Amino acid sequence: MDRKINVTGTRATANCGDRLENLIHNLDRERRMLLAHPVYTSIRSLDELCIFMEHHVFAVWDFMSLLKALQREFSCIDVPWIPAGHPNTRRLINDIVMTEESDEDGLGGYASHFELYREAMRAAGAGTAAIDDFIARLRRREDVACALDGCGAPPGARRFVNTTFNVVRSGELHRIAACFTFGREDIIPEMFRNIVEDIRKSSSARVERFIYYLDRHIEVDSDQHGPMALEMFAASCGDSDIKWREAEESAVSAMRSRMLFWDSVLATIQRHQLGAAR
Repeated sequence: MDRKINVTGTRATANCGDRLENLIHNLDRERRMLLAHPVYTSIRSLDELCIFMEHHVFAVWDFMSLLKALQREFSCIDVPWIPAGHPNTRRLINDIVMTEESDEDGLGGYASHFELYREAMRAAGAGTAAIDDFIARLRRREDVACALDGCGAPPGARRFVNTTFNVVRSGELHRIAACFTFGREDIIPEMFRNIVEDIRKSSSARVERFIYYLDRHIEVDSDQHGPMALEMFAASCGDSDIKWREAEESAVSAMRSRMLFWDSVLATIQRHQLGAAR
């Protein structure tokens, strides 16, 4: 597995690269299981793609909260501003935030990846009522768990987001960075590659925006954000044996949470397929 990082100039020390390689090796089994999940090959129609999107949009949203939790710890987002964090990790996190929050939208403008996803849902014909109501409830300052229950989010999505927010609320930087890096940035390109090729075969204009979203994520995460996240993660653990152990636990937990999430999406798709066959 060739995913070595450059930790020079961060708070990480010279042996962080070796520690990271060892951790990646330890996570290989969970990673392979996640990449082999049958949900990727279960999507055989536009209706089934819509089911997937109506679940997955909540993971797209909570990714941004993980990212903002890291930005809060690695840089200063308060007023009055004061220098905070190491300049290298500050640059890494702010580069990721800039793209995720205001990327090229493929139409000459800019949008967050969440907004791109919601636009892709609308184009495909997926329902956005639940996610729209969820965002509206958050604007009214409802608690995340209450907003999830109130908006009618799918049960699997509720469990997944609540698990993510348990990590965010811990305030432990190395755990948040592990969840972000190994549960999201490092694995998302490979997960999306498992989906995009089959969807690309569709001639429907209704999936063009979703394909753009997938292609954009694969491009920036593989070439830029994945390596950045690995470097940032190593910096969050530094020389602490305890942090490296706890980070590995959090990474495994994040991957297993995603497996359970995919299980719930697959079950919903299979129920739809059974109903359509009758």
